[in-house]
Amino acid sequence: MAVLRLTADRSGERVDQFLARSVDDLSRSAAQRLLESGSVLCGGRSVKKNAKTAPGDSFEVELPDPEPTQVVPRDIPLDVVYEDDDVVVINKPVGLVVHPAPGHLDDTLVNALKFRYGDNLSTVNGPLRPGIVHRIDRDTSGLIIAAKNDAAHLALAAQLQDHSLARVYEAVVVGHMRENQGTADLPIGRHPVDRKRMAVDRENGRPAVTHWTVLEELTGCTCLECRLETGRTHQIRVHMAALGHPLLGDLVYGSKKPYPGLAGQCLHARALKFIHPTTGQPVEVTCPLPDWFLKILDQLR
Repeated sequence: MAVLRLTADRSGERVDQFLARSVDDLSRSAAQRLLESGSVLCGGRSVKKNAKTAPGDSFEVELPDPEPTQVVPRDIPLDVVYEDDDVVVINKPVGLVVHPAPGHLDDTLVNALKFRYGDNLSTVNGPLRPGIVHRIDRDTSGLIIAAKNDAAHLALAAQLQDHSLARVYEAVVVGHMRENQGTADLPIGRHPVDRKRMAVDRENGRPAVTHWTVLEELTGCTCLECRLETGRTHQIRVHMAALGHPLLGDLVYGSKKPYPGLAGQCLHARALKFIHPTTGQPVEVTCPLPDWFLKILDQLR
């Protein structure tokens, strides 16, 4: 990832325009995406999308590494738990990245989808993310939905937007909750220092809501059900850490020491409920906890 430092030379210019004319091969829409992702700082703080320049403003811009230009099909096994002509729901294992990115160009869920379905995937998110409607982290297991055509994709994306596509997770967090249930309503944005992390940002963050319920008290930990109302990057991990109860095994937002038996955070996407884009009927898909998660529960009981 390259970091550029730029100084504004005029007043009142939109920052996205300034970036587009200052950085070679950077379009204004790409500059807007950088602003939205928190990759542009001024004085150590994220710059808002509609901000304007003042003479002498110093900007720090993080440019992502170049992405591949096409998806290479790869014969990677997929655990398909639901499928029809419009959608497919996959039970993703821990360690599988959802779409190509630096360091993971041909070993992702998208590569596997491309091998299995060819061109029978939606194109809404561009050629590098065919079919992908939403994401889950590499070290989170469980259900993820993909669309086989653009109409299905747009319908599902609208359900994500209006919060009618329900996503239920099971998690183990460190410590014990004071209440049996609650809601974390805390906006999330890029961390002001470590740009690979997210953080609660009450000033510039995007709305983020997680509803949680205690399922079981464990030794030094708690098993929770988490229902997402929004879907921000690392949302459950950031919210639980902000409440003082990071996910067990989360090396980014919790302890820096790996937990035995865990490759990452103890988090599993257990259920999805959505309105079918063609039939209009409700569809609910569930998958059991994986063996590694069950072993952790047994160890902590």
